[in-house]
Amino acid sequence: MTTYGLLLFEGAEELDFVGPWEVFTASAMLRGEGDRAVLVAAADGPVRCNKGMRVLPDHTFDDHPDLDVLLVPGGNGRVAAGKDPVITGWLAAAGPKARWLTSVCTGSLLLHDAGLLRGRRAATHWAAEHEMEAREDVTLVRDERFVVDGEVVTSQGVSAGIDMALWLVGQLHGVEHARNVQKYVQYYPEPPYAD
Repeated sequence: MTTYGLLLFEGAEELDFVGPWEVFTASAMLRGEGDRAVLVAAADGPVRCNKGMRVLPDHTFDDHPDLDVLLVPGGNGRVAAGKDPVITGWLAAAGPKARWLTSVCTGSLLLHDAGLLRGRRAATHWAAEHEMEAREDVTLVRDERFVVDGEVVTSQGVSAGIDMALWLVGQLHGVEHARNVQKYVQYYPEPPYAD
């Protein structure tokens, strides 16, 4: 059984966690072996996300199950989250216990705030690359949708989290299963205004 934990905080970017959540829950449904995705926040009660969506967490920092995968989204709220010792302290404690530690968009900056990217290579949203590059003890990787550094996987902005989540499902449950998940969610992007 695989348990995916997705962090919520005020101002988290919706698609940063909802895209991977769709991949993880589709994988769980297709596997039928008790895999689950849970939303985790500092406290009970609705969390207002970056664009106004309100989401209820399944668990708090104090009562969540053991996590095989921990996913950290970005969003405008990540600056305040990165200064909140409750959030960064929980990440610093929970991150190393997970089999895989992942982030989407500027969630990698929140991982750095928690001290979890020291000596690592990492990706982030293109608009925050200058901020990542200015930080110590981390190497910014440009022009890769997601970056794998040991058990830490960081992805670029928003939709890149779906790519990262599919790759991760392939690592956990095999490439053929990941292909079935990709087919199930019909993820074959063809943006109408691609460069």
